[in-house]
Amino acid sequence: ERIVRSSGARVGDHIILTKGIAIETTALLAREKEKVLAEEFDGTFIQRCKDFIERPGISVRMDAGTAVEAGEVHAMHDPTEGGLATGLHELARASGVGMEIRRERIPVFDETLALCSFFGLDPLGCIASGALLIVSDPASSSGIINALGAVGINCEPIGLVKEEDEGVIIVDERGKSPLPFFEQDEITRVF
Repeated sequence: ERIVRSSGARVGDHIILTKGIAIETTALLAREKEKVLAEEFDGTFIQRCKDFIERPGISVRMDAGTAVEAGEVHAMHDPTEGGLATGLHELARASGVGMEIRRERIPVFDETLALCSFFGLDPLGCIASGALLIVSDPASSSGIINALGAVGINCEPIGLVKEEDEGVIIVDERGKSPLPFFEQDEITRVF
């Protein structure tokens, strides 16, 4: 087995995110705050959120194995506590690079958006077990994305690795801004 660390990202690499952000947050909120949620959401919706622990799931083993088999992966990181934003900052710091992330490319489940909105949480800073950040050679990214799709793992190219002095930025309809860093996971505001 080949070991892929968080420290191998190179300028020009593509950043791919599997599944979506705040998967574990969605499951935890539904499981631990069911009574509060039942005032706003129906039981079917809450059960679907609870089931996020299994579907799409919080394991990234298949994601990682498939990516490494499919192409040239330079770095990987599973964004857990502190969410995608913290995971991207950790990856950039470990590799000594900057990043440019396209907000509209970040996959977020409708259920996740609904629960984060209900509790006033930013999904970028919520525990994101189940997602995997894959940093690949640009020539390999489409092959990796296709291979993941072939085994039923949705993923999106969300950004590019830049020079370190460019920082870690997010681009949206308002332009470029620094990607927020969360000192503590957003979910702690609920518990």
